[in-house]
Amino acid sequence: MKRIAMLGSGFIGRFYADSIQGQRSKDRIVSIYARKEENAKKFAADYGCDHFTSNMEEAIAHPDVDVVCIALPNNVHEAAVLLCAKHKKPVVTTKPLGRNGAEALRMLRAVEEAGIFHGYLEDLVYTPKFLKAFESVKSGALGRILWAKSRETHPGPHSDWFWNIELAGGGCMLDLGCHCVEITRTFIGKDIKPVEVMCWADTQVKPIEAEDHAIGLIKYENGSIAQFEVSWTFRGGMDLRDEVMGTEGTIWINNFLRTGLEMFTTGKGADYVAEKAESNTGWLFPVGDEVNDLGYNHMFTEMFDCIEKGTEPRETFYDGYIVNAILDAAYKSAKTKQWEPVELAVWRGKEGLTKDNHLVEYDTDHYLIKEEMTHYGAKKVIIKNKHSGKIEEKILE
Repeated sequence: MKRIAMLGSGFIGRFYADSIQGQRSKDRIVSIYARKEENAKKFAADYGCDHFTSNMEEAIAHPDVDVVCIALPNNVHEAAVLLCAKHKKPVVTTKPLGRNGAEALRMLRAVEEAGIFHGYLEDLVYTPKFLKAFESVKSGALGRILWAKSRETHPGPHSDWFWNIELAGGGCMLDLGCHCVEITRTFIGKDIKPVEVMCWADTQVKPIEAEDHAIGLIKYENGSIAQFEVSWTFRGGMDLRDEVMGTEGTIWINNFLRTGLEMFTTGKGADYVAEKAESNTGWLFPVGDEVNDLGYNHMFTEMFDCIEKGTEPRETFYDGYIVNAILDAAYKSAKTKQWEPVELAVWRGKEGLTKDNHLVEYDTDHYLIKEEMTHYGAKKVIIKNKHSGKIEEKILE
């Protein structure tokens, strides 16, 4: 059993609480911190917490607390992490780790110097569909991964602080792009170094200082490419989609808008449909088990199991730091309109990779370009001569 201090009583804190006290069943939130005491008291009543407070250090240092879960605005993450390091409390935190790479690096160093467990709560690499797809990628079903794409778009976040660039650290690219970067990075290989980023970002609709729409490309040292699409201007709910392409296959994932459950209603008796849903009338696409389908159950189960076993989870503060560093390059590229290098003060993966040898031998003198069956029944290959460079096609009997 893990006894948790939840820092934050809002939207994400309640999502986390529903998972923590629902999946493994034995884990309990024993202390809740919120900036306003009335919010902490309400959360405590809703989730059966004995202790509530508006003093963050009091919640972290509480003698009954085994692990701290940070569900706070971005600008408070570092202060919370430093208190966890001070009191030697294992800590897991919502995404993004920091508002920028420098902030994330300070947090990574703090927890490592304190010798405490640290987990990065990137829920979208724990969704059932992602886990299934990733097993296929690991088994080699797609061959060498060439390209990975992730898209998250919706009409915008729920709380006011997200819309304040100083508190949040950025706009939709930091808020949603952190998911997309880690999803694509995991498919490509987290030991493969990201080297440079090209990004377009703009404020198209919302009256804010930060970007509300962005598209980016991330180049990896082995020649693989990642792509992200994020927006706070998308209408119609939340669109979560991933695509992976390799030399031997392709995977498409649709996590939210097309779930296999569709419903029409005039609105009579209709209420909550799914996160970011914009309507409760007409044709709707409910999510069967939102907490599970968004990855929270698998995520917290692994985090707490790893704490008990003394092992490292798949997502740590190091991963959060790499994501922040990639997004720093994206923000810079959006301003310079050029490819910008990913600057990594800490890198623990492979070094000096080049593009893998992707050429397929056809015979001693030729490479294979393509093999196909035509509509008229003939089998055809297109080949390239290794010496002359000549490209030709052959009809096979």
